[in-house]
Amino acid sequence: MKKFSYSILLVSGLAFGQFFEKNKTFTKQDTLKGSNTEFRNFWNVTKYDLSVEPNFKQRSIQGNNKISFEILKDVTNPVFQIDLQQPMKADKIECSFLTKNDFKRDGDFIFITANKTFKTGEKYTIDISYSGNPVVAKNAPWDGGWVFAKDEKGNPWMSVADEGIGASVWLPTKDIWSDEPENGIVMKIITPSDLVGIGNGRLTDKKTENGKNIFTWEVKNPINVYSIIPNIGKYVNFKDSYDGEKGKLDLDYWVIDYNLDRAKKQFQQVKPMLKAFENWFGPYPFYEDSYKLVDSPYLGMEHQSNIAYGNQYVNGYLGNDLSGTGVGLNWDYIIVHESGHEWFANNITAKDKADMWIHESFTMYSEVLFTEDYMDKNSADIYAQGIQNNIENDIPIIGKYGVRNEGSGDMYPKGASMIHTMRQVINDDVKFRQILRGLNKDFYHQTVTTAQIEKYISEESGIDFSTVFNQYLRTTKVPILEYSQNGTELKYRFANTVKNLNLPIRFGDQTISPSESWQKTTLKNATPVEFNKNYYLRYKKL
Repeated sequence: MKKFSYSILLVSGLAFGQFFEKNKTFTKQDTLKGSNTEFRNFWNVTKYDLSVEPNFKQRSIQGNNKISFEILKDVTNPVFQIDLQQPMKADKIECSFLTKNDFKRDGDFIFITANKTFKTGEKYTIDISYSGNPVVAKNAPWDGGWVFAKDEKGNPWMSVADEGIGASVWLPTKDIWSDEPENGIVMKIITPSDLVGIGNGRLTDKKTENGKNIFTWEVKNPINVYSIIPNIGKYVNFKDSYDGEKGKLDLDYWVIDYNLDRAKKQFQQVKPMLKAFENWFGPYPFYEDSYKLVDSPYLGMEHQSNIAYGNQYVNGYLGNDLSGTGVGLNWDYIIVHESGHEWFANNITAKDKADMWIHESFTMYSEVLFTEDYMDKNSADIYAQGIQNNIENDIPIIGKYGVRNEGSGDMYPKGASMIHTMRQVINDDVKFRQILRGLNKDFYHQTVTTAQIEKYISEESGIDFSTVFNQYLRTTKVPILEYSQNGTELKYRFANTVKNLNLPIRFGDQTISPSESWQKTTLKNATPVEFNKNYYLRYKKL
């Protein structure tokens, strides 16, 4: 099979256009975007109540966002930061503490000065009307922005891709991953009379006013701002349900009208996917908001309860297998990968974009776990070994904190390979599964740090994986196991590792614990040793 470079193809994130910038020089603007600054750290968003109306011909949008929030600490005369990227503009701002001319525009930010004292626990709203011609994506989802496309019949088809660039590319918001509205959102999508608007969560109302359709969608659970996505097009709907761990899960499918028959066939993969992921990760995290796949004018993205699907109704990744093994051609990559994000990215969300590996490493590993349930263990191992070939080891997986910077795209294949490696060390799939389910239970609907995830896995496994995380997340070094065999004597040591790497190696029914110094062990027979290919390391026979 042809190998596909992850610098050309990648998913959800989805690829490297708007993500994985290298050698970037950071500015004050980056700090304002990526840090919990003095303009953000004293208030917590509780709900967004928004509307959006796109104009296809003018490539413009207009709408409103009422931001409900709670004060986190006593503060006097604070300044609130609202993110809204140029050329979008705020037409009107209303709040009880705003006096005339007490807000100003500075680059991609609006700063609101409040001339009063706030007390912990007080609740307020900021109501912003906005409009403009947003940044248009040139090649979504690889670069961020709005998409004003046409379907195969020439009808308008609109959406937005903003994980990399930020939701503030179109919506006035508190655009930082660490603050999710715990009471969810209400989104009204206003469309021409012949089009349909699809949002996150459940459709709670549809009406027609002044010749326009108004679709109201509601999300009851916390949701990250980059997941808040409107879709507008010639959609039709069909439904199903899945008997899951928490009862009946509603399955909601919205596709462009001419794709209906193909979707009914291809989306049959959803139920086995849910079965596998609920087995490994625990209950689907958003039963209240349903599970939804929506035809997208771009390849795909993990929008919570509103998964963007654009894989052309073929298996693999647009008909190709990213593992290069052929195994990935047995299932639809976008259905599996983007749905895996409902657990890792949407349920468990990184506080800082530098820790985006939490989203992508576990989700790419979900492909391995799905393959194991859908096919068999051997196929899953072959797939896991295949994705190692896409690792570039260019820069570390963890990015720079506080500036909206992600690390290497290796967070996909290398991060998944790290997890597969740790699974070999744990050598107990019951415990491994408990750890994955425990993560989704103990960090349910939370934003987290790398440190929290590392600590949890080490404690729950009973194995100190701190050096393993350091090796694979913070360096580009690939561990090398150097060895020589003379009959039944095996000599071995680690090279190219962090100090005191704690990574026991199992082969057959034997285990060795290499260090930087030469060690030796006696094998049970003189047969040339065959090491476990499921570890991500290099073997060098001397």
